[in-house]
Amino acid sequence: MRARMSDIARQAQVSEATVSRVINDRPGVSLETRQAVLTALDVLGYERPERLRKRSAGLVGLIVPELDNPIFPAFAQVIESTLAQSGYTPVLCTQSPGGVTEDEYVEMMLDRQVSGIVFVSSLSADTAADPSRYRRLIERPLPIVLVNGWSERIEAPFVSCDDRLAGDLAVSHLVALGHRRIGLISGPNRFINTQRKLAGFRAALRRHAVPDAFVELTLFGVEGGEVAAERLLERGVTGIVCASDLMALGAIRAVRRRGLSVPADVSVIGFDDSPLIAFTDPPLTTLRQPVAAMAVAAVRCLVDEIDGHGAPRSEYLFRPELVVRESTAVAPLAVRV
Repeated sequence: MRARMSDIARQAQVSEATVSRVINDRPGVSLETRQAVLTALDVLGYERPERLRKRSAGLVGLIVPELDNPIFPAFAQVIESTLAQSGYTPVLCTQSPGGVTEDEYVEMMLDRQVSGIVFVSSLSADTAADPSRYRRLIERPLPIVLVNGWSERIEAPFVSCDDRLAGDLAVSHLVALGHRRIGLISGPNRFINTQRKLAGFRAALRRHAVPDAFVELTLFGVEGGEVAAERLLERGVTGIVCASDLMALGAIRAVRRRGLSVPADVSVIGFDDSPLIAFTDPPLTTLRQPVAAMAVAAVRCLVDEIDGHGAPRSEYLFRPELVVRESTAVAPLAVRV
């Protein structure tokens, strides 16, 4: 059935000129308005023009480091559903030790002519990695958005959780509970996220007049957290801030191996608030990443890029939330100052 401009415009509550721009796939129409016109076509029983059917079935790559850490499936789920709502088909790529690398996944995505790529915690956050891999994509041009992967060497939209604020909130919570010997466990210092958490951690200690900063940098994961916590406990810390929930679980294991209790003897704070972390023993106090808001923002940036509107080449910082549960408590009386 041939589409009548007036009927479509009336259904979408826009002008016939706007309908014409959408049907002819021309720029200058917002994503919301474009979607309203396409929905009107569907409601009225008209077939979408061939070029718009291709656009609606476009592929978008989603590359995440792993699925072992529950925070990455959480990001992937929201990004995938938001892409689908925007008419794109997500292609999820996950890495594993010794498996397909990020660069190899990118080549696969290019072979499949994806419309864009969302990177979550990518190599961009590693100051030792070569940023030219992302510059080449931008120069193609291929729209990309980087989640928790800030780099001043790449001109692209970034969506990040405020790691400096996370370090500050964690320290302030422990200080309010009377802790004065506070340690930080994070990943290698070459990662921007680690550098930012460390900066927020140290700034908060200075502001609260806590003289000593106990820092252990290790591998991400439960095992890394456990080893680093052992070292911190040897130095007499009573509060431990961790760069991930998995690291925090490793820290709790180290505390218990020494015959100590969380939180009676040592308080532990995680980061992410990944699914099921509220049901650990004890339920973990953590810094919650606003996963849904960050994921939706990343997809909106990417769709704007694909539609030719050009998302700002800047970083969108999202505020973490301190979620207080049962792994933190007042510092032991004997060590309060």
